Amino acid sequence: MRPLTRSSLALALTVATACSLGVPAHAQEPARDRVDFRANLQPIDGFGFSEAFQRAAVIHGLNGLSAPKQKEVVDLLFGRRAGAGASILRLGIGSSADKVYDHMPSIEPADPGGPTAPPKYVWDGDDGGQVWLAKQARSYGVRRFYADAWSAPGFMKTNGTDANGGTLCGLQGTDCVSGDWRQAYANYLVQYARFYRREGIRITDLGFTNEPDITVSYASMNFTPAQAVEFVKVLGPVAKKAGLKLSCCDHTGWDGQQDYTRAIEADPQAARWVTTITGHAYSSPVTSPQPTRKRTWMSEWGPGGSTWNENWDDGTEYSGFAVAENIHRTMTDGNASAYVYWLAASVGATRALIQLDGDAYHVSKRFWAFAAYSRFIRPGAMRVAVSAADPALDISAYRNADGTKVVEILNTGTTASTADLVLGSPAGRAQAYLTDAGHSVAPVAAARTHGRDLSADLAPRSLTTVVLR
Repeated sequence: MRPLTRSSLALALTVATACSLGVPAHAQEPARDRVDFRANLQPIDGFGFSEAFQRAAVIHGLNGLSAPKQKEVVDLLFGRRAGAGASILRLGIGSSADKVYDHMPSIEPADPGGPTAPPKYVWDGDDGGQVWLAKQARSYGVRRFYADAWSAPGFMKTNGTDANGGTLCGLQGTDCVSGDWRQAYANYLVQYARFYRREGIRITDLGFTNEPDITVSYASMNFTPAQAVEFVKVLGPVAKKAGLKLSCCDHTGWDGQQDYTRAIEADPQAARWVTTITGHAYSSPVTSPQPTRKRTWMSEWGPGGSTWNENWDDGTEYSGFAVAENIHRTMTDGNASAYVYWLAASVGATRALIQLDGDAYHVSKRFWAFAAYSRFIRPGAMRVAVSAADPALDISAYRNADGTKVVEILNTGTTASTADLVLGSPAGRAQAYLTDAGHSVAPVAAARTHGRDLSADLAPRSLTTVVLR
């Protein structure tokens, strides 16, 4: 047996004393937040938004926005140097027979004479400004275009109009004199994607319903879970042949979407065709994963209300801080692969990220909360495991395909603090970006690395994004 040195004797005495008191020898070590960049959770498809209902046309000058200001807004939305770097654009497939503002025009505005008659498609190359915006997005590198229908044209439905609910004729439970429009509607949706391909835009994802659980005064159409499964089996083969990923079902709430998800998963044929499960977060928030192994997207949410608000942290659900919390919960509690905000830019008392006002525009802190995630967490990234010891810190972490690593730290406390994180791999160089009342994804000297350790100074009630290279 080796004789004890003075230092080893002291260590032995310390351990013996701790054990005699019934306390582990490491009990005095403070708890540490930990990130394991090798422990994969869900893949990330991206962050995006919609400009449906002719909001894209408003950016393009419908409301008086000049060409230079159009460029500035587009750069804010898609630019990665100083903007949000959004990577998904959700398009609204129209169903209206007119082009009144706030309607989405149909590519088949008139009944061709029945479901088996040759369709009479009409394409104006504009689609409420969405074609222009999609081309702008593509020029910034966006490759994910999700086209979703709120309703079929009225002549295909039980109520004869694209608004006020109603159901697609031919589905179980319907009895329409006009006949069975299921296949015609499937062809209609795929034709929409073909028109975009003609314009040089490849739609990647296709949805046939939006909020099928409610009836509203604008474009809407009802599907029960069983009817959604039925139509998936009609649309699936047509979409697959056209090279489109099929999504379902954009329920108004994350909990309600679970009923549709379970119905799809319970039917092997339907489950075969659906690639992505999509749900909204209005009637119920994202609190748990969907019951599926498929990719899941939070495909629409925006705070309610009727006033424009630019604040970072005022206790409302439409503040920037609240939106940052919503994104965090969606990615961590819901294991979502994508986060799609409702409107990027709109007019009046809007909860959009940007307010358009004649030839001026105003940027909310909601926008910068969104940008703090979307600019740095790129398509193809992987969310990785985090063990947070400090209950005041909401932390999520991601590993991008290019090797960069991102740690998002939301300090919910009212005082400044420091996050000390142990990483599962060498930290590399760190750059921090601060978003709070006085900063908008601003680079700050707040992060330090040493070996596998990362330390970040956190302002109170703030979002700090740390990029490791």
